[in-house]
Amino acid sequence: MIPEALTRLFIPAGRIILAVYFLLPGLMKFTQYDMHVDYMASHGMFWIPFFLILSGLIQVGGAAALFAGYQVQIVAFVLAGLTFIISLVMHDFWTMAEGLQRSHETQNFFKNMGITAGLLVLSSAGAGAFSVDNRQRKA
Repeated sequence: MIPEALTRLFIPAGRIILAVYFLLPGLMKFTQYDMHVDYMASHGMFWIPFFLILSGLIQVGGAAALFAGYQVQIVAFVLAGLTFIISLVMHDFWTMAEGLQRSHETQNFFKNMGITAGLLVLSSAGAGAFSVDNRQRKA
């Protein structure tokens, strides 16, 4: 059995790890804009500038909210939806011929499903310790 003092740290630790996961790719959507435009175009995406900027803002803003532990249930749910949609559109391994690209996209798709699952659990569990949400409930 894991001590309660340790399990109390699991939700905030998971929240922070997920925040890092979204912060870095979110920032790269702005710092490596052209590369992302090309990648989205290669998947037949439309309205690329709109969706690229929107997803970058959601990822960076969501990461900031997860770091702070602010509105975690809503933010985690939105990020889960974003991750799921991105996975369906950008990691469409089922449309590709056998080979390295299909293997990479399959791995990315199922990795993202795991992240989506973690976000759904977080949206149910809440922010946990060391969070703005937790402080607001006590006030």
